[in-house]
Amino acid sequence: MDGDSLLLGVTWYVVFLLSTTCHEAAHALAAKLGGDLTAFHGGQVSLDPLPHIRREPFGMVIFPILSYVAGGWMMGWASAPYDPSWAQRHPRRAAWMSLAGPGANFVLAALAALAIHAGIWLHVLAPPDSASFTHLAAAVNPGAEGAASLLSVMFSLNLLLGVFNLLPLPPLDGFGGIGLFLPAGTARKLQNLGSRMRGFSMIGLMIAWRIFDPIFDPVFTLALRALYPSPGF
Repeated sequence: MDGDSLLLGVTWYVVFLLSTTCHEAAHALAAKLGGDLTAFHGGQVSLDPLPHIRREPFGMVIFPILSYVAGGWMMGWASAPYDPSWAQRHPRRAAWMSLAGPGANFVLAALAALAIHAGIWLHVLAPPDSASFTHLAAAVNPGAEGAASLLSVMFSLNLLLGVFNLLPLPPLDGFGGIGLFLPAGTARKLQNLGSRMRGFSMIGLMIAWRIFDPIFDPVFTLALRALYPSPGF
């Protein structure tokens, strides 16, 4: 692995750590506001990554690094605990808890977009000649290359995490979020179904990965057009 790949890997991991921490902290905060203190007592209502790493050390440290070294693409996971009986009693609150995580990722992507445009306005960054997942902003001078890379990965990775987690398949957040649009009784049945299907989580994830590319590619294209609406880009 050359120096550029190593530097990009460090940047990617910093963004991954921030993104997953905010995602799980949003879940935990939504649950706390809805009356479930399980994650709060576990320390997950925090932007400090350490409580989240302690809960999922393999998913937040080992696997992301291994996946990047092996394939040049960083993957991983984290989790926040909740009380299933609380979710049964308050299915709509549980649905909001599910949607809070992807919501945090979309907020981070929006903040990255605003920061990119602020950098362009300050003549520190510029639109790239050609855009990619890790190259959405070009540095005007060498001193800004780190910021350009960080903001590019922050925008793209959080867009990916937000869209992927909204897929309505267990164990993803989109499955739990369906309950927000259902009658309370039906939402409870959906909660029960999700609980019974926890043993099949890997199957749901495999299906999600298989169908994700055709979904994400047009979303990324639309996001890129929103980031740079100029027809000349």
